[in-house]
Amino acid sequence: MKLVIDCMGGDNSPGANVAGGVLALEKYPDLTLVFSGDEAAIKAEIEKTGFTDSSRYEILHAPEVITGEDKPTDAIRLKRESSMMKGIKLLRESEDIDGIVSTGATGSLVAASTLRIGRLEGVFRPAFCPILPAMNGGIVGVCDSGANVDCLPLQLVQFAVMASAYMEHTFGIENPRIALLNIGTESEKGDELRKEVYKRLSALPGINFVGNMESRDLLSGKYDVVVCDGFSGNVLIKTTEGTALQLMKKIKKDIYSRTVYKLGALFMKKMFSDMKEFMNYQRYGGSVLLGTEKIIVKGHGASDKVAVAKCIEQARSMKGSGLNGIIAEKIAAIPEDEAEPES
Repeated sequence: MKLVIDCMGGDNSPGANVAGGVLALEKYPDLTLVFSGDEAAIKAEIEKTGFTDSSRYEILHAPEVITGEDKPTDAIRLKRESSMMKGIKLLRESEDIDGIVSTGATGSLVAASTLRIGRLEGVFRPAFCPILPAMNGGIVGVCDSGANVDCLPLQLVQFAVMASAYMEHTFGIENPRIALLNIGTESEKGDELRKEVYKRLSALPGINFVGNMESRDLLSGKYDVVVCDGFSGNVLIKTTEGTALQLMKKIKKDIYSRTVYKLGALFMKKMFSDMKEFMNYQRYGGSVLLGTEKIIVKGHGASDKVAVAKCIEQARSMKGSGLNGIIAEKIAAIPEDEAEPES
């Protein structure tokens, strides 16, 4: 497998991107990488890792950087020498390159991937599907988490189909349980969009739709995929992550507030360590953009080298499972009345 690594634009770039790429190269002998970014900086970071097999990687010199302040349309048009845009261009033009991993600006990555790489046949809009840990030891995917703020019913139906295929064929979850994010579990709850999507998903063959889900149950382990518009999904994920982080800070503060709590914490040190690791988003990789012609993985802006390596592992698993071909087949199998484009 051959991937492009966008080495600029993240909080810890280019160090984390290069080091994460090297970790993946050391783990997977069949992997080749193209590091896109400032050539001198990338060479310096590779030297720090001690990795010497130059046949396993290439460097694509890209002196410009796309930031979160850049408007996606401006970034695509004006920053053609950026690590992201040059990486996307190379991905589009090279049949032997399978995908790209980036920790850069989300909006620019979505726009560039959709416009330059293109969608799978029949896909209305690509969607992000990040993975979160569930309390039963499993995982749950949220689709969409920010690529599409305003959605039509057909989009959410396709999100369900794509995410179901992703969880089944990349993570081995048999017959994934699909839920629709809503303000209540009853079938009549929600706005007109949610009511219409509920009706369509209930009648759609080939997926295991189990009904509505309230946001408080996201990590319960009762669901494998949560379908939502990008606005609601983004709020859902960030609220969940923020609550977990603040709760951990509160526990730590309380432990240090009294001697007896400190003594008790000594006996629970392993439990706290396990809890911290369980809630560490770096363990679960990035958000894959489902529905594009090639593999796109968006890592968290603050990703460290372990998280970047995990993103590369995600891309490798998607390639190995033939996920894009499976998604195209399942999208094509949606009944005619569901597959008609909407205005």
